[in-house]
Amino acid sequence: MREGVTVAGHRLTGRTRVGEAGVWTDAVSPGGRPSGVLRFDPAAAARARERLVATVADDLRLQRGGAAGLLPVVDLVAARDEVWLITGRAMPALDELLRRNGGHLDAGSVAAVLLETAQTLASVHAAGLTHGAFGAGTVVVTEDGAALLAERGLVAALRGEHVPPERDVTAWVTLARQLAAGQMNGPEADLLHRAITAATAHGLAAARDTLLAGREGLPPGFMARDRLARAARDFLGPAPVSGPGSAPVSMPASVPASVPVVPAAGEAVTLLDFPSDLPSDVPSDVPSGADDDVMMRFGPGVPTETPSRTTAAQIWRSGRTSAVTQARPPAAPPRRRRRTTAWAGTVLLAILIAAVILWLRQPPAVEAAVSGVDVKVAKKTVRCDGTADFVGVVTTNGGAGTIRYLWIRSDVRKRQEKEQRVSSGDTSVHLPLHWNVTGPGSFKGSATLRVLSPTTTGKPIQDTASFTYKC
Repeated sequence: MREGVTVAGHRLTGRTRVGEAGVWTDAVSPGGRPSGVLRFDPAAAARARERLVATVADDLRLQRGGAAGLLPVVDLVAARDEVWLITGRAMPALDELLRRNGGHLDAGSVAAVLLETAQTLASVHAAGLTHGAFGAGTVVVTEDGAALLAERGLVAALRGEHVPPERDVTAWVTLARQLAAGQMNGPEADLLHRAITAATAHGLAAARDTLLAGREGLPPGFMARDRLARAARDFLGPAPVSGPGSAPVSMPASVPASVPVVPAAGEAVTLLDFPSDLPSDVPSDVPSGADDDVMMRFGPGVPTETPSRTTAAQIWRSGRTSAVTQARPPAAPPRRRRRTTAWAGTVLLAILIAAVILWLRQPPAVEAAVSGVDVKVAKKTVRCDGTADFVGVVTTNGGAGTIRYLWIRSDVRKRQEKEQRVSSGDTSVHLPLHWNVTGPGSFKGSATLRVLSPTTTGKPIQDTASFTYKC
């Protein structure tokens, strides 16, 4: 992709990689922050237009509900025949770091990646969704060492197929075996193999719990993200410079050379219905539920009003490429059927009565109720430019419902209520919090997980954990 071209205000830097659903390009948002732009194949996007919109809308709903671990979605836009997904920065992918390091990562980094991806996939499955293309190429490692899932549901949407959760579990086990293969024998490698066995037998929640429980017997800081963060920053290096006279960055060999030039930003239109009821303390250009450390903005030419009503969005959704609509005479109203049969009404009445009887005989569904909260922090002491990783374990009665909760940090006054959907049969839910700390000095920080509802007592339940920062 040509350097300096913009998509909905996001300037492309020229750095690219090939993803599962299209070609990723590193970009810079209108606010100057790194972002990512995914270009779909035009023909494939045209066949899957409605499915793509629905899939990206599901991701936005997950973000607004407080789901963590997914690459933040900014917008889905169309410009002429091109369709683009705009997200947070999507580089480097885990497979890029593996190639750079000879296919090997240290055991602590491997465990951190497997823990975070297992938790995210479990949350996605609890919401009734799947990933469909999980692997090293769809795991993005951020500059603070977090492992985020990218391209959720996009490959399935392009192909028009349904992906069961079991396929995600199999893909996670495959990646875990690949990452664990290069580890030396010892307690760290043994923990990874026990997590793989748990996932194979009982699913991703069991693998997550195995990793969480197993790290207690390992050296402090074993499952830290510091080394991953350093590897991501080393991979990215200095940001590419774009300006007059700069040479275009060459495309990888696997990327088609005939990538069209993106139209001017003013021609790009959003294809998503953004909510009008964002909280007052969240800027209107930031999708609700996004991490505090990520700033996302819409570029020029992307309207913020309800886009499904705009002519451009209607044109793209219907597969038309011209902005001019042809006036057509109104279709004649269908003729009313005058012939009716008495037996059709009788059959319909019988079906309704049977449905009512079956509904009345069903036992009432058990609603979720929280009975306990336990907050733990991975490291009691955090060093320079480190991250305090909190995990809140919420114990429920196994019923289905939505948990309303708040993470309260001792250094932040703003509190944003979040929600987590739980399925019937789940008796525990893990809610993570990652607190990044930078700069010299020392202080004691604490984080409180407060569950607002539903609780067995009818009152909020909370627990607190703390750490010490020294630099």
